[in-house]
Amino acid sequence: MTVPSASPSSAAPTSSPPGSPVKSGAPARRAHRRPARRGRRLRGWFAATWFLVPALLVFALFVLFPIGIALYTSFFRWGGFGWPEDFVGLDNFRALFADPVFRGDLWRGLVLVVLSVGVQLPIALGTAVLLNQRMRGRAVYRAIFFAPYILSEVIAGVLFGMIFLPGSGLADALIEDVPLVGGLAGTWFSDPGTALPTLFAVMTWKYFGFHMMIYLAGLQGVPKEVLEAAAIDGAGPWERFRHVTLPLLAPTIRISVFLSVIGAIQLFDLVWVTTGGGPTHSTETMAVTMFQFGFQRYQMGYAGAISVAMFAISLVFSLLYQRFALRRDLQGAMTSGGGR
Repeated sequence: MTVPSASPSSAAPTSSPPGSPVKSGAPARRAHRRPARRGRRLRGWFAATWFLVPALLVFALFVLFPIGIALYTSFFRWGGFGWPEDFVGLDNFRALFADPVFRGDLWRGLVLVVLSVGVQLPIALGTAVLLNQRMRGRAVYRAIFFAPYILSEVIAGVLFGMIFLPGSGLADALIEDVPLVGGLAGTWFSDPGTALPTLFAVMTWKYFGFHMMIYLAGLQGVPKEVLEAAAIDGAGPWERFRHVTLPLLAPTIRISVFLSVIGAIQLFDLVWVTTGGGPTHSTETMAVTMFQFGFQRYQMGYAGAISVAMFAISLVFSLLYQRFALRRDLQGAMTSGGGR
Protein backbone atom coordinates (compact mmCIF):
# COMPACT_ATOMS: atom_id res chain seq x y z
CA MET A 1 0.00 0.00 0.00
CA THR A 2 1.53 3.20 -1.09
CA VAL A 3 1.30 6.31 1.03
CA PRO A 4 -0.02 9.22 -1.00
CA SER A 5 2.48 12.02 -1.28
CA ALA A 6 1.64 15.35 0.14
CA SER A 7 0.29 17.70 -2.41
CA PRO A 8 2.23 20.88 -3.10
CA SER A 9 -0.69 22.94 -1.96
CA SER A 10 -0.77 21.31 1.50
CA ALA A 11 2.98 21.57 1.99
CA ALA A 12 3.27 25.18 0.90
CA PRO A 13 3.76 27.79 3.65
CA THR A 14 0.71 29.71 4.70
CA SER A 15 2.38 33.11 4.46
CA SER A 16 1.27 35.27 1.60
CA PRO A 17 3.73 36.71 -0.87
CA PRO A 18 4.81 40.31 -0.55
CA GLY A 19 2.26 42.76 -1.78
CA SER A 20 -0.63 40.50 -0.79
CA PRO A 21 -3.65 42.38 0.67
CA VAL A 22 -3.64 40.15 3.77
CA LYS A 23 -0.84 42.14 5.45
CA SER A 24 -2.54 45.50 4.94
CA GLY A 25 -5.09 44.92 7.73
CA ALA A 26 -3.04 46.43 10.63
CA PRO A 27 -1.97 49.59 8.76
CA ALA A 28 -5.51 50.03 7.61
CA ARG A 29 -6.75 49.82 11.17
CA ARG A 30 -4.10 52.31 12.30
CA ALA A 31 -5.06 54.66 9.49
CA HIS A 32 -8.67 54.30 10.54
CA ARG A 33 -7.77 55.19 14.15
CA ARG A 34 -5.94 58.40 13.25
CA PRO A 35 -9.07 60.35 12.21
CA ALA A 36 -10.80 59.13 15.37
CA ARG A 37 -7.93 60.33 17.57
CA ARG A 38 -7.81 63.61 15.69
CA GLY A 39 -11.53 64.03 16.19
CA ARG A 40 -11.26 63.38 19.93
CA ARG A 41 -8.42 65.87 20.17
CA LEU A 42 -10.43 68.51 18.32
CA ARG A 43 -13.43 67.88 20.56
CA GLY A 44 -11.18 68.27 23.62
CA TRP A 45 -9.82 71.58 22.34
CA PHE A 46 -13.33 72.75 21.54
CA ALA A 47 -14.56 71.85 25.04
CA ALA A 48 -11.59 73.61 26.69
CA THR A 49 -12.12 76.70 24.54
CA TRP A 50 -15.82 76.71 25.33
CA PHE A 51 -15.13 76.69 29.07
CA LEU A 52 -12.52 79.45 28.68
CA VAL A 53 -14.79 81.78 26.73
CA PRO A 54 -16.52 83.36 29.81
CA ALA A 55 -13.19 84.03 31.53
CA LEU A 56 -11.70 85.45 28.33
CA LEU A 57 -14.70 87.73 27.83
CA VAL A 58 -14.44 89.04 31.40
CA PHE A 59 -10.68 89.54 30.99
CA ALA A 60 -11.15 91.38 27.71
CA LEU A 61 -13.96 93.54 29.09
CA PHE A 62 -12.32 94.58 32.37
CA VAL A 63 -8.61 94.43 31.48
CA LEU A 64 -7.85 94.66 27.76
CA PHE A 65 -10.61 97.11 26.90
CA PRO A 66 -9.66 99.65 29.65
CA ILE A 67 -6.00 99.37 28.63
CA GLY A 68 -6.94 100.14 25.04
CA ILE A 69 -9.13 103.10 26.09
CA ALA A 70 -6.35 104.52 28.29
CA LEU A 71 -3.82 104.18 25.47
CA TYR A 72 -6.21 105.83 23.02
CA THR A 73 -7.10 108.78 25.26
CA SER A 74 -3.45 109.40 26.14
CA PHE A 75 -3.00 110.89 22.66
CA PHE A 76 -5.74 113.49 23.20
CA ARG A 77 -6.38 116.54 25.30
CA TRP A 78 -9.64 115.36 26.84
CA GLY A 79 -11.63 116.37 29.89
CA GLY A 80 -13.56 113.12 30.24
CA PHE A 81 -16.84 114.26 28.66
CA GLY A 82 -17.93 113.42 25.15
CA TRP A 83 -15.65 111.78 22.62
CA PRO A 84 -11.97 112.85 22.56
CA GLU A 85 -11.28 114.98 19.49
CA ASP A 86 -8.32 117.25 20.32
CA PHE A 87 -5.46 115.03 19.15
CA VAL A 88 -2.09 116.09 20.62
CA GLY A 89 0.06 113.07 19.79
CA LEU A 90 2.85 112.52 22.28
CA ASP A 91 2.48 115.88 24.02
CA ASN A 92 0.98 114.26 27.12
CA PHE A 93 3.97 111.96 27.46
CA ARG A 94 6.43 114.82 26.91
CA ALA A 95 4.70 116.86 29.59
CA LEU A 96 4.60 113.80 31.83
CA PHE A 97 8.33 113.17 31.88
CA ALA A 98 9.03 116.90 32.18
CA ASP A 99 6.82 117.12 35.26
CA PRO A 100 8.89 117.17 38.48
CA VAL A 101 5.96 115.69 40.41
CA PHE A 102 5.89 112.61 38.18
CA ARG A 103 9.66 112.24 38.37
CA GLY A 104 9.25 112.44 42.14
CA ASP A 105 6.60 109.71 41.88
CA LEU A 106 9.13 107.50 40.13
CA TRP A 107 11.71 108.16 42.83
CA ARG A 108 9.27 107.55 45.67
CA GLY A 109 8.06 104.37 43.99
CA LEU A 110 11.64 103.15 43.76
CA VAL A 111 12.19 103.96 47.46
CA LEU A 112 9.06 102.02 48.43
CA VAL A 113 10.15 99.06 46.28
CA VAL A 114 13.61 98.96 47.89
CA LEU A 115 12.19 99.28 51.40
CA SER A 116 9.57 96.63 50.73
CA VAL A 117 12.10 94.11 49.45
CA GLY A 118 14.83 95.03 51.93
CA VAL A 119 12.79 95.52 55.11
CA GLN A 120 9.23 94.27 54.83
CA LEU A 121 10.00 90.88 53.31
CA PRO A 122 12.83 89.99 55.72
CA ILE A 123 10.50 90.81 58.64
CA ALA A 124 7.85 88.56 57.10
CA LEU A 125 10.37 85.77 56.53
CA GLY A 126 11.75 85.95 60.07
CA THR A 127 8.24 85.91 61.53
CA ALA A 128 7.33 82.93 59.35
CA VAL A 129 10.40 81.00 60.50
CA LEU A 130 9.57 81.69 64.15
CA LEU A 131 5.92 80.71 63.74
CA ASN A 132 6.93 77.54 61.92
CA GLN A 133 8.50 76.21 65.13
CA ARG A 134 6.56 74.12 67.60
CA MET A 135 5.12 76.42 70.24
CA ARG A 136 1.95 76.83 72.17
CA GLY A 137 -0.65 79.05 70.53
CA ARG A 138 1.20 79.44 67.23
CA ALA A 139 -2.10 79.27 65.32
CA VAL A 140 -3.30 82.27 67.35
CA TYR A 141 -0.11 84.18 66.60
CA ARG A 142 -0.45 83.41 62.89
CA ALA A 143 -4.02 84.70 62.91
CA ILE A 144 -2.99 87.87 64.78
CA PHE A 145 -0.19 88.68 62.32
CA PHE A 146 -2.35 87.89 59.30
CA ALA A 147 -5.37 89.88 60.54
CA PRO A 148 -4.16 93.32 59.27
CA TYR A 149 -4.12 92.01 55.71
CA ILE A 150 -7.80 91.08 55.98
CA LEU A 151 -8.73 94.67 56.83
CA SER A 152 -9.46 96.88 53.86
CA GLU A 153 -7.01 99.61 52.97
CA VAL A 154 -9.64 102.24 53.75
CA ILE A 155 -10.09 100.97 57.32
CA ALA A 156 -6.33 100.75 57.82
CA GLY A 157 -5.85 104.27 56.46
CA VAL A 158 -8.52 105.78 58.69
CA LEU A 159 -7.17 103.87 61.70
CA PHE A 160 -3.60 105.10 61.28
CA GLY A 161 -4.77 108.58 60.39
CA MET A 162 -6.28 108.69 63.89
CA ILE A 163 -3.22 107.05 65.50
CA PHE A 164 -0.80 109.57 63.92
CA LEU A 165 -3.08 112.58 64.36
CA PRO A 166 -0.84 115.50 65.43
CA GLY A 167 -1.30 116.51 69.04
CA SER A 168 -4.02 114.07 70.05
CA GLY A 169 -3.07 110.80 68.37
CA LEU A 170 -2.06 107.64 70.18
CA ALA A 171 1.46 107.72 68.69
CA ASP A 172 2.17 111.17 70.12
CA ALA A 173 0.89 110.15 73.53
CA LEU A 174 3.20 107.11 73.58
CA ILE A 175 6.49 108.76 72.56
CA GLU A 176 6.28 112.42 73.55
CA ASP A 177 8.26 111.78 76.77
CA VAL A 178 10.56 109.11 75.35
CA PRO A 179 14.17 110.24 74.78
CA LEU A 180 15.55 110.34 71.23
CA VAL A 181 12.16 109.71 69.58
CA GLY A 182 10.07 112.27 71.44
CA GLY A 183 10.80 114.82 68.72
CA LEU A 184 8.74 112.80 66.25
CA ALA A 185 5.54 113.75 68.05
CA GLY A 186 3.25 115.70 65.76
CA THR A 187 5.39 115.19 62.66
CA TRP A 188 4.32 111.76 61.41
CA PHE A 189 2.23 112.63 58.36
CA SER A 190 2.56 116.40 58.64
CA ASP A 191 6.29 116.71 57.91
CA PRO A 192 7.68 115.90 54.43
CA GLY A 193 10.75 114.32 55.98
CA THR A 194 8.83 111.77 58.05
CA ALA A 195 5.68 111.25 55.97
CA LEU A 196 7.11 108.63 53.60
CA PRO A 197 8.82 106.52 56.34
CA THR A 198 5.59 106.65 58.36
CA LEU A 199 3.62 105.56 55.31
CA PHE A 200 6.02 102.66 54.80
CA ALA A 201 5.55 101.62 58.44
CA VAL A 202 1.81 101.47 57.82
CA MET A 203 2.41 99.47 54.62
CA THR A 204 4.58 97.01 56.53
CA TRP A 205 1.93 96.54 59.22
CA LYS A 206 -0.73 96.04 56.56
CA TYR A 207 0.99 93.70 54.12
CA PHE A 208 3.73 91.76 55.88
CA GLY A 209 1.21 89.19 57.17
CA PHE A 210 0.35 88.26 53.59
CA HIS A 211 3.98 87.52 52.76
CA MET A 212 4.39 85.75 56.09
CA MET A 213 1.65 83.30 55.10
CA ILE A 214 3.31 82.75 51.72
CA TYR A 215 6.59 81.90 53.47
CA LEU A 216 4.80 79.64 55.94
CA ALA A 217 3.30 77.73 53.04
CA GLY A 218 6.76 77.41 51.49
CA LEU A 219 8.28 76.24 54.78
CA GLN A 220 5.72 73.45 54.96
CA GLY A 221 7.23 72.07 51.76
CA VAL A 222 10.79 71.83 53.12
CA PRO A 223 11.44 68.10 53.75
CA LYS A 224 12.06 67.38 57.42
CA GLU A 225 14.34 64.49 56.48
CA VAL A 226 16.79 66.91 54.86
CA LEU A 227 16.85 69.12 57.96
CA GLU A 228 17.33 66.09 60.20
CA ALA A 229 20.18 64.83 58.02
CA ALA A 230 21.86 68.25 58.21
CA ALA A 231 21.45 68.25 62.00
CA ILE A 232 23.01 64.77 62.22
CA ASP A 233 25.95 66.06 60.14
CA GLY A 234 26.53 68.73 62.79
CA ALA A 235 24.85 71.75 61.18
CA GLY A 236 23.47 74.26 63.68
CA PRO A 237 20.17 76.14 63.35
CA TRP A 238 21.71 79.00 61.37
CA GLU A 239 23.60 76.65 59.05
CA ARG A 240 20.45 74.61 58.44
CA PHE A 241 18.49 77.75 57.65
CA ARG A 242 21.16 79.25 55.40
CA HIS A 243 22.23 76.15 53.47
CA VAL A 244 19.05 74.04 53.48
CA THR A 245 15.89 76.02 54.21
CA LEU A 246 16.73 79.22 52.33
CA PRO A 247 17.72 77.53 49.02
CA LEU A 248 14.60 75.34 49.10
CA LEU A 249 12.50 78.43 49.86
CA ALA A 250 13.98 80.41 46.97
CA PRO A 251 11.03 79.91 44.54
CA THR A 252 8.61 81.15 47.20
CA ILE A 253 10.82 84.17 47.93
CA ARG A 254 10.96 85.06 44.24
CA ILE A 255 7.17 85.03 43.99
CA SER A 256 6.91 87.14 47.14
CA VAL A 257 9.39 89.68 45.77
CA PHE A 258 7.44 89.91 42.52
CA LEU A 259 4.13 90.57 44.30
CA SER A 260 5.76 93.11 46.62
CA VAL A 261 7.32 95.11 43.79
CA ILE A 262 4.15 95.19 41.69
CA GLY A 263 2.12 96.20 44.75
CA ALA A 264 4.52 99.05 45.56
CA ILE A 265 4.40 100.34 41.97
CA GLN A 266 0.60 100.37 41.90
CA LEU A 267 0.03 101.58 45.48
CA PHE A 268 -2.96 103.91 45.70
CA ASP A 269 -5.77 103.38 48.21
CA LEU A 270 -3.70 103.28 51.40
CA VAL A 271 -1.89 106.48 50.39
CA TRP A 272 -5.06 108.23 49.33
CA VAL A 273 -6.86 107.56 52.61
CA THR A 274 -3.96 108.37 54.94
CA THR A 275 -2.23 111.37 53.32
CA GLY A 276 -3.81 112.06 49.93
CA GLY A 277 -0.26 112.29 48.58
CA GLY A 278 0.79 115.14 50.87
CA PRO A 279 2.33 117.01 52.40
CA THR A 280 3.80 118.77 49.33
CA HIS A 281 3.72 115.55 47.25
CA SER A 282 6.04 113.77 49.73
CA THR A 283 3.95 110.57 49.74
CA GLU A 284 2.44 110.84 46.28
CA THR A 285 2.62 107.82 43.98
CA MET A 286 1.93 107.42 40.27
CA ALA A 287 -1.55 106.07 40.96
CA VAL A 288 -2.39 109.02 43.22
CA THR A 289 -1.18 111.50 40.59
CA MET A 290 -3.22 109.72 37.95
CA PHE A 291 -6.35 109.94 40.11
CA GLN A 292 -5.81 113.62 40.85
CA PHE A 293 -5.41 114.60 37.20
CA GLY A 294 -8.19 112.33 35.99
CA PHE A 295 -10.96 112.80 38.55
CA GLN A 296 -10.13 116.11 40.24
CA ARG A 297 -8.65 118.21 37.45
CA TYR A 298 -10.52 116.45 34.62
CA GLN A 299 -7.43 116.01 32.47
CA MET A 300 -8.23 112.47 31.37
CA GLY A 301 -5.75 112.47 28.50
CA TYR A 302 -2.87 113.30 30.82
CA ALA A 303 -4.14 110.77 33.37
CA GLY A 304 -4.29 108.20 30.58
CA ALA A 305 -0.62 108.89 29.81
CA ILE A 306 0.25 108.30 33.48
CA SER A 307 -1.68 105.02 33.48
CA VAL A 308 0.09 103.90 30.30
CA ALA A 309 3.48 104.75 31.84
CA MET A 310 2.60 102.85 35.01
CA PHE A 311 1.42 99.87 32.96
CA ALA A 312 4.58 99.93 30.85
CA ILE A 313 6.81 99.99 33.94
CA SER A 314 4.92 97.06 35.47
CA LEU A 315 4.96 95.11 32.20
CA VAL A 316 8.69 95.62 31.58
CA PHE A 317 9.53 94.60 35.13
CA SER A 318 7.27 91.53 34.88
CA LEU A 319 8.85 90.37 31.62
CA LEU A 320 12.40 90.92 32.83
CA TYR A 321 11.69 89.28 36.17
CA GLN A 322 10.11 86.28 34.50
CA ARG A 323 13.01 86.05 32.06
CA PHE A 324 15.83 86.23 34.59
CA ALA A 325 14.34 85.29 37.98
CA LEU A 326 11.35 83.01 37.39
CA ARG A 327 12.67 81.18 34.36
CA ARG A 328 14.19 78.33 36.37
CA ASP A 329 11.00 77.89 38.41
CA LEU A 330 8.83 77.84 35.28
CA GLN A 331 11.14 75.29 33.62
CA GLY A 332 10.93 73.11 36.72
CA ALA A 333 7.13 73.29 36.65
CA MET A 334 7.05 72.33 32.98
CA THR A 335 9.43 69.42 33.57
CA SER A 336 7.41 68.09 36.52
CA GLY A 337 4.23 68.52 34.49
CA GLY A 338 5.57 66.50 31.60
CA GLY A 339 6.43 69.41 29.33
CA ARG A 340 9.47 69.56 27.12
